[in-house]
Amino acid sequence: MSAVVWTAVGSLAAWLWLFLGQGFFWRTDLRLPPRREPDAWPSVCVVVPARDEAAVLPESLPSLLAQDYPGRAEIFLVDDGSSDGTGELARELSRRHGGLTLTVDSPGEPPAGWTGKLWAVRHGIGLARARAPEYLLLTDADIAHAPDSLRELVAAARTGGFDLVSQMARLRVESVWERLVVPAFVYFFAQLYPFRWIAVKGSRTAAAAGGCVLLRTDAAERARIPDAIRQAVIDDVALARAVKDSGGHIWLGLAERGETGVPPDGVRGKVDSVRPYPRLHDLWRMVSRSAYAQLRHNPLLLAGTVLGLAVVYLVPPVAFFAGLAADSAGATVAGGLAWLLMTVTYVPMLRYYRQSLLLAPLLPVTAFLYLLMTVDSAVQHYRGRGAAWKGRTYTRPDTAPEQR
Repeated sequence: MSAVVWTAVGSLAAWLWLFLGQGFFWRTDLRLPPRREPDAWPSVCVVVPARDEAAVLPESLPSLLAQDYPGRAEIFLVDDGSSDGTGELARELSRRHGGLTLTVDSPGEPPAGWTGKLWAVRHGIGLARARAPEYLLLTDADIAHAPDSLRELVAAARTGGFDLVSQMARLRVESVWERLVVPAFVYFFAQLYPFRWIAVKGSRTAAAAGGCVLLRTDAAERARIPDAIRQAVIDDVALARAVKDSGGHIWLGLAERGETGVPPDGVRGKVDSVRPYPRLHDLWRMVSRSAYAQLRHNPLLLAGTVLGLAVVYLVPPVAFFAGLAADSAGATVAGGLAWLLMTVTYVPMLRYYRQSLLLAPLLPVTAFLYLLMTVDSAVQHYRGRGAAWKGRTYTRPDTAPEQR
């Protein structure tokens, strides 16, 4: 049992460090920073890249059209080669609901070296430039915004002097698999990119949540967004990194908490994803399409990640039960304490998503699923399937000439 004991002690040491030294990533109280309404509201253009989004647009687009924003604002929905009538549906929703001005356009197929979403974002920003907006709101087609969402984002950016303000939209948690996997997805993201470190000027940590990113136009130009990140599969993190590296001040936090499954009304700045992931297969695709890209397609990083996930998340319960079976106090205590710390750090995220706290001790099970998804992401990459999404496959990016 000596090897099990020492491995469990190593896992416990890792959890003590994560608990105290990783930016208190497990806390979920970071919301939009203190803000006050400006005397003059700046102009904003909303850019919505959309590919085959007819199923979710009726829930999301009306919330953008109904934004209660005191300044000038309009929406540019970029139909990225949809085959389900996304563009025409968007026009119909605009005619039916009124509200902010909506322009629907299409950029055509992306050229080599561009992901489809970023090509659509580039086209949308190009259309917006004619209006000379001070801010751009980049938001996905599956994101529903409370009526004051744009007002709250702009006020926070102006008050805090931020070049980028991003909210992690509340994902749907209705099916059994969503309840098991989704809160852990946000928990793992925060562990990789502690939100409190992101807003610190000079820190190396940078991330954003692509579903809701308010960006100063001059900061986008300075960072050459999106051209500088045109090959990025994980575009939100790459965008935040480019803005921060160019001297920008960025902020990321969780969206305000409202009732799950209820339209985003009555809660300040609420931002919800309305995209369903009812089956494990759906969630598996969401994670595995970009997991190996997150590791820069590096086999050594993959091996280190698998080993790290195993030591940090799988060893504690294994050591605990092995210690009980072998009457080893060392393994039982070290494994049990590590498992307890893991469970305690997961509780705030479950509360944020209003899920049963009985799911907290099951985090090792979810971590094992994420380990398998990460390995599968690498397998699909080496089979030439890369990051497959909505009929497009992105293999490892080749070197492309710089575009200025």
